[in-house]
Amino acid sequence: MIEALRDIVGSANVSTVTAIREQHGRDESMYRCRPPDAVVWPQNVEQVSRLARICYQHNVPIIPFGTGTGLEGGVGAVRGGICFSLSHMDSILDLNVADFHVTVEPGVTRKALNSYLRDSGLWFPVDPGADASLCGMAATSASGTNAVRYGTMRENVVNLEVVLADGRILNTAGKDRRFRKTSAGYNLTSLFVGSEGTLGIITKAALRLYGTPESIVSAVCAFPSVQAAVDSTVQILQCGINIARIEFLDDVMVGACNKFSSLKYAVLPTLFLEFHGSERSVEEQVQQAEEITQMNGGSDFSWAKDQETRNKLWTARHNAWYAALALRPGCKGYATDVCVPISKLPEIMVATKKDLVESRLTGPIAGHVGDGNFHCIMVLNPDDMEEVQRVKEFTDRLARRALALHGTCTGEHGIGLGKRKLLEEELGDVGIETMRQLKATLDPKNIMNPGKVLE
Repeated sequence: MIEALRDIVGSANVSTVTAIREQHGRDESMYRCRPPDAVVWPQNVEQVSRLARICYQHNVPIIPFGTGTGLEGGVGAVRGGICFSLSHMDSILDLNVADFHVTVEPGVTRKALNSYLRDSGLWFPVDPGADASLCGMAATSASGTNAVRYGTMRENVVNLEVVLADGRILNTAGKDRRFRKTSAGYNLTSLFVGSEGTLGIITKAALRLYGTPESIVSAVCAFPSVQAAVDSTVQILQCGINIARIEFLDDVMVGACNKFSSLKYAVLPTLFLEFHGSERSVEEQVQQAEEITQMNGGSDFSWAKDQETRNKLWTARHNAWYAALALRPGCKGYATDVCVPISKLPEIMVATKKDLVESRLTGPIAGHVGDGNFHCIMVLNPDDMEEVQRVKEFTDRLARRALALHGTCTGEHGIGLGKRKLLEEELGDVGIETMRQLKATLDPKNIMNPGKVLE
């Protein structure tokens, strides 16, 4: 079979070398490496289709691979098989400035796209922190710091080209369609957004773009308590302030970021905020937000108006994962990822902070609190079975606390390997059975990233 793969993509684009296989058998999560039997690098969708057809004929699992920045073990080859590394398919195919639209191949990352767009007056705002591939972001329904204003990948993917398990090529909204809205049939695009490679291989994504804001201002505000910071978040949103980003870091995370990124913020629960718009509208947003934060005991805003200072501020926020890991060198990280209705945010975050302290665990908190999503970055010694068990019990309690408040066990990281039981609790028997029926229809041999999302 390996020779058949080489006939399609060439010998240079197939590898069975152990180091290469191991590189493609892990992501940024704590799950152990599960290397595939081989790695292939297709150059175009026709090659992906032909490769998939061979795997389908031989009942061999297919594991799509983007940049390996996922956090739920989604690229591990738990049943062996062939890893389809899509990094060589990295072209920006179609930019239409008038329609606020771009089409990209799966190897294009969000930073590469925004660099390409720099002189167009447009940008793509979905920002999960890591320089992930855009089709990988679609596969996991990623979001990030800008979601409160611009939405997640689910709201910003217009159309997808997908290679199905048997090699057929599907255009989820019709070939080359890029409309702003439609009521034509089932929403196949959203079916594949968040499917984590279990239904097909995304080989092209049409994305919605936005005009670059005239004015951008960032600010940092410290609070005496978690409750005060989160109450401010809820009130800012309830007042209809059109904020672009509102991120929360607890005192432990602020301290970690200070050390890792050479900052000097007060080691207190802190909000990082950003405002987009015209000069006048930004001034109004800032004034309203500052009044609310000060009513809750917040400090005066520390401003970041020029691009260099703003970049430093948000780079520190995006490096929170590595800052947390640096608290305990040599340990591993596991990021929880719950999301609740905005009104329930103060309740769950205060309870979670209390639970962390009582459980004697290292778990600094960072969150996209503007849309109710936050993370405890659990830093643990994987060889300490007692600590591993306490982390497992804590993360299960946190997820079930979110479910009890009408939330979800994952706001943006996906289900992957570790949250399959929680997904069953979230969706119920009928929901899971419907997903199984869809999976069986599109992937009857269960070769598309098996072992993920569904048991």
